[in-house]
Amino acid sequence: MDKYELIKQIGEGSFGKIFLAKGKMDDEPCVIKEINLTKMPVKEKEASEKEVILLAKMKHANIVTFYASVQEENKLYIVMEYCDGGDLMKRIDMQHGVLFDEDQILSWFVQISLGLKHIHDKKILHRDVKAQVVKLLGTLELRDS
Repeated sequence: MDKYELIKQIGEGSFGKIFLAKGKMDDEPCVIKEINLTKMPVKEKEASEKEVILLAKMKHANIVTFYASVQEENKLYIVMEYCDGGDLMKRIDMQHGVLFDEDQILSWFVQISLGLKHIHDKKILHRDVKAQVVKLLGTLELRDS
């Protein structure tokens, strides 16, 4: 993990934390998901390992890019593309009831569908499709994570 500089924590889950970071060599922003393996049940550990394998296989314009994974001292680190637009749920909340333009909705729908098609073409079922896992780039392009 010495290739990255942690900037700040941007999320937290039951088994880990999510950090905004940047590469020390290229100064590019990225996200590092830190998973604490010490208290994690065996099935959850296996699921985390499978997640890394699956993420590494996903190479598509509408899926968040996987960069690397490292396991150090009972922690698994997953390094991914940083989507500076946040997630779709936050974007919806920012609207305060104001409807999105129809073209914007159709554009997002197509991008989400293309990302899911890529996953399904690899015989993988995404079991957690929701607005919180759809990531937005600052240009309002979408990525499905």
